[in-house]
Amino acid sequence: MSTTSLPNRQDVAAEDTWDLCSLYENDAAWEEDFALQDAEIVKYEQFQGRLAESAETLLAALRFDSEFDRRGERLGIYAFLKTTENQADSHYQGLKSRFQNLSVRASQAASYMRPELLAIDDETMNQRLADPLLAPFRLQLERLIRFRPHTLSDREERLLAMQGEMAVAAGNAFRQLNDADLKFGDMTDHEGRTYELSHATFVQFLRSPDRAIRKQAFDQYYQQFEAHENTLAATLGGSIQSDVYYAKARNYDSSLSAALFPDNVPQSVYDNLITAVRDSLPAVHQYLDVRRRKMKLDDIHHYDTYVPILQGIKKHHTWDQAVNVILQSLEPLGSEYCGVLEEGLRGRWSDRYPNRGKQSGAFSCGSFDADPFILMNFKEEVLNDVFTLTHEAGHSMHSWHSARSQPFEYYNYTIFVAEVASTFNEQLLTDHLIKNAADDTERAYLINEELDSIRATVVRQTMFAEFEKRTHEMAEAGEPLTVESFRSVYRELLTAYFGPEFVIDKSLELECFRIPHFYRAFYVYKYATGLSAAVALSRRVLQGGEQELADYLNFLSAGCSKDPLDLLKDAGVDMTAPEPVATTLKRFADLTTELDKLL
Repeated sequence: MSTTSLPNRQDVAAEDTWDLCSLYENDAAWEEDFALQDAEIVKYEQFQGRLAESAETLLAALRFDSEFDRRGERLGIYAFLKTTENQADSHYQGLKSRFQNLSVRASQAASYMRPELLAIDDETMNQRLADPLLAPFRLQLERLIRFRPHTLSDREERLLAMQGEMAVAAGNAFRQLNDADLKFGDMTDHEGRTYELSHATFVQFLRSPDRAIRKQAFDQYYQQFEAHENTLAATLGGSIQSDVYYAKARNYDSSLSAALFPDNVPQSVYDNLITAVRDSLPAVHQYLDVRRRKMKLDDIHHYDTYVPILQGIKKHHTWDQAVNVILQSLEPLGSEYCGVLEEGLRGRWSDRYPNRGKQSGAFSCGSFDADPFILMNFKEEVLNDVFTLTHEAGHSMHSWHSARSQPFEYYNYTIFVAEVASTFNEQLLTDHLIKNAADDTERAYLINEELDSIRATVVRQTMFAEFEKRTHEMAEAGEPLTVESFRSVYRELLTAYFGPEFVIDKSLELECFRIPHFYRAFYVYKYATGLSAAVALSRRVLQGGEQELADYLNFLSAGCSKDPLDLLKDAGVDMTAPEPVATTLKRFADLTTELDKLL
């Protein structure tokens, strides 16, 4: 039997790839803009020492900075997207590196702006904020003033800006190792087909009905992480130490406080999430026991948690079929939403399928002046990939609405609310599929999928969030970050979150070394809060009328024109209260009970 290997990038059909022409027609056009951007850096000098001079001077400086950032967004996104197509392509790695270098130099040139603005006395700044001339930048200036206690002197800010490339070195090293250098060999599935084991196919093998294949994939996959555990511990530790350093340098109480500050989110939201999920872990343990019993297993391992409990149910979707069912589920959002999305998904917003060297996983990358692009590693036999596609489509349509409703300065919504738009779409897809289930067996299958989705998005991401909190606290306390300390912390969390009856293989401790989001610390909790808000808002839209839909579409169009918690309140959900998370976890418990009865 021949091995089905991933194709090389140049062998992928053009219609299955994204078309980046709305960013740049080709590399030559990128180079032209890059040269212009490089030449513009020196123009920051003309405003240095003059920001307090007059409203007119300040307006000119802010406009220049905004235009520079807008062009920089296009340059950076193009270089980044091209590197994700093939992580081993040195040409585009070079473009990305050159852009990063330019960005660092630009940050150095502009590093005076923040401290100079914050040095303006209160009376003068209040006059500027009241001046109609500066109305387009008023919110930007008000948000800047919040950072006064965490902004350093001109010289210190310049030094921090010069460290930009060093700050991302650990993450870059991890991505090169994880996406380009790690090789996992081949695997044969339960139908006798041989595939290259990769990040993209790993979960596919874990969904095999053959337990021996699931175990083999799990063991074979983690052998590579064990072989590189010291390097991976060093890169993760370096990233954490970088977070701690910058938090201390900017006078934050902790790296967590530093991460929450830009969104104006109190730490109580983060801590309450962990507490709420911890309180609901008995329901999670109950679900895992239902899974073990219905699968007729004597014990249950991690490699038993991805496969559908019900066997023999095939849910196969081609790309076009996936787009069809997604659009049907999103009909409550109206014809404009669905029409724009259909054009994008059937067109070339998306890079659809895996290829050799391609970045693993999925993401949406929106921009102000171009299409929102979606990276997928779509597999037709994996239902979860349909959910992933509608998830990323939610991000893309959020970008599309915001870019058309807000100026550049306020279109780019924060991650906190981004995860609401994406998981909202998943909720509508779940509701559509369950309502249209052919019988109780298919309904049970879909409920199983919904339970696994909630467990992955709320429970699992909260476990990750707790891992980030604990390891950063270790670094802040001067405790060593080693292979053993990482594994020990992660083992404790695995035991708590999976329960006393769950068999935790020692190699599962290595999972903490393969999570790319850990290199963007304190990001993952937003998946959990996002789904909790999405559950509440989706019920509000499905059960409401024109006003509820208008509230949600206004939320998508609001960008970052308000703080994220205020945007959600306007849409109809209060994330400072415990109800959204508690409601989602109660839904999990109720669905577990229903699944147990159906099976």
